[in-house]
Amino acid sequence: MLTDGAAIAREETERARQGETASAEPAGDWEDRPLTGAALEAAGLIETRPMSPAIVAGLIGAGEWLTISLIGTLLFLAYLGAGHELAWLYVTSLAVMPISAVMVFNAIGLYAPYALRSIGHVGPRLAAAWTLVFAGLLAAAFFTNLGDDLSRLWVGLWFVLGFLALIAYRLTTIWFVRGWTASGKLQRSAVLVGGGPQAEALVLALNASGESDLKLVGFFDDRGDNRSETTVAGLPKLGTVDDAVVFARKTNLDTIIVTLPITAEKRVLDMARKLWVLPVDVRLSAHTARLRFRPRAYNYIGSVPFLAIFDRPLSDWDFIAKAALDRLVGALMLVGLSPVLLATAIAIKLDSKGPVLFRQTRFGFNNEPIKVFKFRSMYTDMCDANATKLVTKGDPRVTRVGRFIRKTSIDELPQLFNVVFKGDLSLVGPRPHAMAAKAAGGLYQNVVDGYFARHKVKPGITGWAQVNGWRGETDTDEKIERRVEHDLYYIENWSVLLDLRIIAMTPFALMTKTEGAY
Repeated sequence: MLTDGAAIAREETERARQGETASAEPAGDWEDRPLTGAALEAAGLIETRPMSPAIVAGLIGAGEWLTISLIGTLLFLAYLGAGHELAWLYVTSLAVMPISAVMVFNAIGLYAPYALRSIGHVGPRLAAAWTLVFAGLLAAAFFTNLGDDLSRLWVGLWFVLGFLALIAYRLTTIWFVRGWTASGKLQRSAVLVGGGPQAEALVLALNASGESDLKLVGFFDDRGDNRSETTVAGLPKLGTVDDAVVFARKTNLDTIIVTLPITAEKRVLDMARKLWVLPVDVRLSAHTARLRFRPRAYNYIGSVPFLAIFDRPLSDWDFIAKAALDRLVGALMLVGLSPVLLATAIAIKLDSKGPVLFRQTRFGFNNEPIKVFKFRSMYTDMCDANATKLVTKGDPRVTRVGRFIRKTSIDELPQLFNVVFKGDLSLVGPRPHAMAAKAAGGLYQNVVDGYFARHKVKPGITGWAQVNGWRGETDTDEKIERRVEHDLYYIENWSVLLDLRIIAMTPFALMTKTEGAY
């Protein structure tokens, strides 16, 4: 079954074939589209290396866990000693209490963005949560008949000193967080799509909330200046919706907010078809909507409700988990496969003149061009660096060794250097395509509308499409369409387990699914 993204891609492709004009992104030369002066000025307000609020919150939570653990452990060692006859009881408490405290803190919102910036929001709730955790400890000791064995002095000191340490820790982190927020490093940059009264009402609501971590830098609107103001609540107009796509490509934008009313279904869908290819959060403002959903249906920024249209894939801790998997497993693969790499290099050198490796420009994350390493599989004087012509069965440009390493995908192994050392490739992801690659004579982005949505994550050496047989030659439209559908499925269903599954499936797919690999 197709996911939402794959379904949109198929729908857009059919619309294009029927001659409809709606498109999922600007034309293939979007990168040449100039930004307005206002957009260039707004781009300068966006941090080039912003900090993730979720990661900062996670690190603060880890610090609180460590603080609670240290206070309890030091009190135990100082007052009772490691050789205490009931040390197991205290060790169990020391293991359970810090984790329980952090879980309760998270449940009541003590790691929300606004709670990281103000002790006024945090103090009373921190005291209540800390008291609740210790009440749980005492209740557990009572119902297990261990109350008499647990030192009341130790529990009391841990409660008092632990709370004071937590307050001091929070005051310290709040000082840092406020500084990062003031400098823009801890704010999510955002733009609005759509102007008018709805946009103005939203900006005023976000400003009145006082708890928003968004930094609004402007708005985009397809309507001309005669129908759309050049400023909304102090925000400048930066261009059209197509300009918004280019703006997001060229900056570290975090969020796009569509301010159109929910009832304007056709206009909202048209906006979504253009914006869904971007690796950013896309939200629909529900602030002024008369149509109401259950509270759980909304995302909140401060106290202002939004509906999630698309989420940025692989953000925050997911991004870190995938990067760690890439570097660790990639390094192990480089070491383990070094004999294969060496033998292949020798074979290429003996088989034909020319370098062992070559670098090819391909599409990377967010459509950025990257240079990927490959073993040379063609004769030097026939190499096609831009992949303007597909390799076909019996292609005279391919060397004898080249036929074997292409069939087995050994020619892709040097891309492990991209993964481990450059970080512009992942082990698993949509395969990086050459910029001039074609299917049935047409550039990929012209054959499949929404093609660039596969670049919302880093490309990979292997992927869901490859292990399902969609690799090699793309001599028909259907082959690239199916490949893109599988890529979108992977993006929308990513997990560490899915990556490990694909890595495990890859050797078997290379041996059994070789159709079209020349």
